[in-house]
Amino acid sequence: MPAPLLLVLATLLFATMGVCVKFASALYATGEIVFYRGLVGALTMAVLTRARGGTLRTRVPGMHFWRSLSGVTALSLWFYSIGGLPLATAMTLNYMSSVWMALFLIGGAIMMGRDRIDPRLIAAVLVGFVGVALVLRPTIERDQLWHGLLGLLSGMLSAMAYLQVTALGRAGEPEERVVFYFSVGGMVAGLLSMPFTGASDGFHGHTPFGVLMLLATGALATAAQLLMTKAYARGRPLVNASLQYLGIVFSFIYGAMLFDDPIKPMAVAGMVLIIAAGLGATLLRSRAAPRDAEHSSMES
Repeated sequence: MPAPLLLVLATLLFATMGVCVKFASALYATGEIVFYRGLVGALTMAVLTRARGGTLRTRVPGMHFWRSLSGVTALSLWFYSIGGLPLATAMTLNYMSSVWMALFLIGGAIMMGRDRIDPRLIAAVLVGFVGVALVLRPTIERDQLWHGLLGLLSGMLSAMAYLQVTALGRAGEPEERVVFYFSVGGMVAGLLSMPFTGASDGFHGHTPFGVLMLLATGALATAAQLLMTKAYARGRPLVNASLQYLGIVFSFIYGAMLFDDPIKPMAVAGMVLIIAAGLGATLLRSRAAPRDAEHSSMES
């Protein structure tokens, strides 16, 4: 299957997962959803790794720990924001990760004492945050600022997690192993949070619909992760980044059709700005990558 088609399918699955999370949020606490999502992912990756003759043993447990810490925290905050925000709004705030990466790049350049920072990268970051202000403006009017801020924080932590995934790939860790330990981290975090966010015994009771939503959340998230990984391995980074933002469009359609989410021009304009900023930041980072690699090789 061509890389663009893989990525379109992955974004559709992620958006559909968001629908399941939103339905599940009415029945379960965030920690429970994160736990079951991790359980499904860990079992799936364990079976897949065994079927391929691989191993889950790792030489870099510390790297997996930090990747899981940032990734699971981002996931938990994102699931929480999905429960309290319009679906497309929560999805858009999480997709701010590309803009956060650009901000990290600027911060790193300043710390390293570089004389010149690409002003276009700074402009992309500023445009992204203007978009956030427009997206959150309708949210503030509905007394959902807390969910909005946590959704924004989930995007920042997702950016950190993506950087750590890249480091794990360079260390030779296969995708199945990375997803497995991330899923295990989700199970642990979910269990630890249940006494504070769940029922009296930590778990809410189940209904057939609730079980279906929990299983669908885990299955869709795991399948989408694998498809997106294959797409990025085969396709062009900028094309992939462009298609990835279809997740916002799919979520917008789902929200309007299933949850009667209001369509506000200001929020739509903010989403467009965030998409433009994310694409711009991705393009500038991809162009800077060869220069950074050459600089690093000269230093070594």
